[in-house]
Amino acid sequence: MTLAADAERTLAELVAENPARAVVLDRIGLDFCCHGHRSLTEACVTAGVDLDALVAALGAVAEEVPAGWPGGGRKELAAYVEATHHSYLHAELESLEGLAAKVRSVHGERHPELEEVAEIVRAIAADLRPHLAAEEREVFPAIASLAPGNAGGEALAAQIAALVAEHTALGAKLARLRELTTGYATPGDGCASYRSLYERLAHLESDTHIHIHLENNVLFPAALVEAL
Repeated sequence: MTLAADAERTLAELVAENPARAVVLDRIGLDFCCHGHRSLTEACVTAGVDLDALVAALGAVAEEVPAGWPGGGRKELAAYVEATHHSYLHAELESLEGLAAKVRSVHGERHPELEEVAEIVRAIAADLRPHLAAEEREVFPAIASLAPGNAGGEALAAQIAALVAEHTALGAKLARLRELTTGYATPGDGCASYRSLYERLAHLESDTHIHIHLENNVLFPAALVEAL
């Protein structure tokens, strides 16, 4: 990467080109999924991040592709998202919700922020269950059925717009979790369960950022504008 060439590219473009860059952007808190339309320069100015240093860090990231990604078109990408990111959420949400409630009950008196942490985790789980179901039962099959060279019509576009709005709300909840937990830093008096909760919340954030990026910035536009 060079500053002149890449400073005005969007965060979504940079991650789409090399998914491994997501780790760098996540580490400094730049949202490349719900707000991936911003240029690198704009995002750095807003967040107070040194542009030159970030360009260097992004340029140093080795080229990688998502683990298990087989390549292919829209149908294959939808299947990959469901098998990888949806499966993770189905397996994780109920257990994570219970762990957040447990940690709140034990440590909430000394750490009152855990009340809101547990409530946000509960809200995320409640919001995601119907969201994932809508994608798996309606939107992904509709995308997979599109003939080569064809784009989805108004009905599919309306469904996708609703999903993107829900992604934005989810991104705000994840940002609030990061703020409440000071970047998922376990306090000195935190037990093993406390530490496990914060580690799992950090993973939820990073996995969901990739998940939303693949849908918002790759799969959904391809379904509505051009066939892969």
